[in-house]
Amino acid sequence: MSSGPNGARRIASLLRPSRLDSGVCRSCQETIGRRNYASAAAATESATAAPNTTYPVVKPVYTINAGVVLSRPPQITRDLEPFEKAYHFYQKRLNERLALPFTKYFYFKRGTPADVDWKKKVQERRTPARDIGKYNAYASDAWNDELLLGSKESDPEYVVEKLVDDAESTANATSQDTSKKEEIPRPFPRVTEADKQGDYKSLNRLLPKTLYLLVQSKEGYWKFPSSPVVGDETIREAAERTLAESAGVNMNTWMIGYHPFGHHVYTNRKPHVNQATGAETHGEKTFFMKTRIMAGQADLSANVQNLKDFKWLSKDEIAQHVLPQYYSYVKNILADR
Repeated sequence: MSSGPNGARRIASLLRPSRLDSGVCRSCQETIGRRNYASAAAATESATAAPNTTYPVVKPVYTINAGVVLSRPPQITRDLEPFEKAYHFYQKRLNERLALPFTKYFYFKRGTPADVDWKKKVQERRTPARDIGKYNAYASDAWNDELLLGSKESDPEYVVEKLVDDAESTANATSQDTSKKEEIPRPFPRVTEADKQGDYKSLNRLLPKTLYLLVQSKEGYWKFPSSPVVGDETIREAAERTLAESAGVNMNTWMIGYHPFGHHVYTNRKPHVNQATGAETHGEKTFFMKTRIMAGQADLSANVQNLKDFKWLSKDEIAQHVLPQYYSYVKNILADR
């Protein structure tokens, strides 16, 4: 407790009447004592209050940078989890059980050539969907349609191959020209040559994930392209200039919005002093603009920032290249896939 209220109480005790005045009632005497105590407390607090002194506030000076988070969005759907594969396979088998056991004698009269032909085709095919393996809904083990652990029937590559083979066999069986075998074009693989070769400069890799452009500075650190804001530039104008000066102009890009969507603050251990102006710089603040690449490729041959290399990396790969402090700032602005 401060000395102000204690002193006020002492003064109030001196001002309070020591004995009852016969001409003033007791209630009025207590009211006068409280008023004197409040006046004395206010006077004491005003007397003991420190003078209002203003001190200059020194703010650290930071270099403002404009950064560019240039990304390539996913090109294909993500890979399925094992549970999702098993669930899709279960749905196929369930449809199989509902599709096969139908009343065939409603369509084919018993003993007719159409009935015999139908039974022959069913015996050859044994399933309406070749991608889920052979399954006979009329057999005694028709109930056994569950997928075993590690079975290849749920693998998407196996399913695609079986569907293509089935389409080719059907096309060749109904074709009038038996001298030439018809081939059905297969879809492109999900794993590209760039994935197999580990080509980090290729945009044709990690198709289910988002890739981000990172550049390597002359000191050897990996980061997003960035440079200081010059003059009266806005963050967007500085980001557009930074992208052209660092990664070249051979890219068709689209900058999303006019406001940054993330930032990074770096504080120097010791202030850097500009020998020409004498100004101290305590660090740098980088504000990132979100940008998409539509076509083209990065080119560092004509960059003016002395950059050494560039890579297209996913979020998981970025964590392995940049500094931990840098990644702690940018990880929440990067897409998980």
